[in-house]
Amino acid sequence: MMIQMAESGLLPDGLVRFGIRRLLGQRLEQEKQRSNRQTFEEALRQGPVAVGQDEANEQHYEVDARFYEQVLGPYLKYSSGYWPNPSSTLEEAERVMLAMTCERAELEDGQDVLEMGCGWGSLTLWMAQQYPNSLITAISNSSSQRAFILGRAAERGLDNVDVITADASVYQPQQPYDRVVSVEMFEHMRNHKTLMARIHDWLKPGGKLFIHVFCHRDLTYLFETEGSKDWMAKYFFTGGMMPAYDWLPHCAGDLQEEQRWAVNGTHYARTLEAWLVLADEKQAALTRLLDEIYGKGQGKIWLQRWRMFFMACAELFNYGGGEEWFVAHYRFAKPVAN
Repeated sequence: MMIQMAESGLLPDGLVRFGIRRLLGQRLEQEKQRSNRQTFEEALRQGPVAVGQDEANEQHYEVDARFYEQVLGPYLKYSSGYWPNPSSTLEEAERVMLAMTCERAELEDGQDVLEMGCGWGSLTLWMAQQYPNSLITAISNSSSQRAFILGRAAERGLDNVDVITADASVYQPQQPYDRVVSVEMFEHMRNHKTLMARIHDWLKPGGKLFIHVFCHRDLTYLFETEGSKDWMAKYFFTGGMMPAYDWLPHCAGDLQEEQRWAVNGTHYARTLEAWLVLADEKQAALTRLLDEIYGKGQGKIWLQRWRMFFMACAELFNYGGGEEWFVAHYRFAKPVAN
């Protein structure tokens, strides 16, 4: 009942946020009391690489690019920014995080780079511009994203970009890579052990994998569509998971962890709040656009759902001062053969 009222815009944002924080606390207690954690984690490692890919794709990545052009920053980075100081802008936060990603991935000009899950091309196009002698191959399971990114690349005169429409959970490249980079794609996967074993084989000896994910400091859990409390999974994150900070290193297999970084969750919260501000500034235009996307008469409720999504994620990453849920960066290396 409360969710329906919130979706209808009948509850003030402050009350919606209060309810979100309460649900977050309940989820924490629920996961901390899970008695079969070892069995749960083993089941993930033995199951499929991903589930619910089609649903997740429809929820986010086949939504018209015009929507994201209205609510994201100028680089269309649909993931956390990094805010250097209180006066930073969304554009600056996007730019700083893009540069940080390349630095931590140890990218160099002339490399063959594979990006897994490229979104609307923020990192793909950034890498192509910064490293003009590198070949950037990006994979996305969204045909609309492929067309969008290639169009942007052509506008900028970038001829070192290739975008492949493929399911990352079953993709098999035709060549080895110096670097594999992934930003907020691994959360849509389940069996990271199998996935990382495949990536190991895709890398050249001495090649490296850089991963940017959101995570919880010590809990791994799934987003399931089993009841009213699973609103997030139903509308925005079907098949997704929340990995613990140490989850991916435990799944790395023959890849050697070189370094990891924790990026305080408040950086993501501030990014989401900036998206919410932009959505509110363009409410009338977005309602009309969402009528086109979701069906006539559906624009108002879907704009409110997107607002609730931004608020829910912002509250999650602000929880506990940004130290409960946050962004993690990892760099793994494939050993050079003796």
